[in-house]
Amino acid sequence: MHLVPGLKVLYFGTPVVLVSTLNPDGTANLAPMSSAWWLGQSAMLGMGANSQTAANLQRHGECVLNLPSSIMVDAVDRIALTTGKREITDYKQKQGYRYVADKFALGGLTPQESSLVAPPRVRECPIQMECRVQAVHPFGPSAHGYEVTVLRTHVAEELVIPGTSHIDPLRWDPLIMKFCDFFGGGINVYPSRLAEAWQMPTTASAT
Repeated sequence: MHLVPGLKVLYFGTPVVLVSTLNPDGTANLAPMSSAWWLGQSAMLGMGANSQTAANLQRHGECVLNLPSSIMVDAVDRIALTTGKREITDYKQKQGYRYVADKFALGGLTPQESSLVAPPRVRECPIQMECRVQAVHPFGPSAHGYEVTVLRTHVAEELVIPGTSHIDPLRWDPLIMKFCDFFGGGINVYPSRLAEAWQMPTTASAT
């Protein structure tokens, strides 16, 4: 039997992406997000229209999509519920967001110079994609879809199948977000501040 519960959140399972962009003053912003998909050498990113990342993408048009492995979950969670925007909306304040100027430092992450775009890569991420925005699409009442072209991909050597240009899926363990909780290798790997802020129920709390 199937239920028709009218799900509030549809994050069935998507990779976490650390998006690095440039602020108006030239400093780097870093933001975790998990509404992304790829086709060929293009990607579509979905995010709220009022974030600092959204403003940077529209103004500057470049970014790096850094894919963390599951062992990086603590660094990702440290920068959750932070924003590079000084003016925080009432909605985000109620969720517990706070302004942080240097999210690389907060997460214990290292900026790494990119080859073709201005925003830095995240050295610790085993997969990094330098991208340029091609189009911005309104999506829902308060979000945008950002269509980006991947200009160059950097992959940790140990993830590449020798003699090919393909990633070994047995070696690559991406950090996945399912309904605001962090997963890796098919198991819940870390308590999520975001899930708490969204007041997401757990299996334990529902029994």
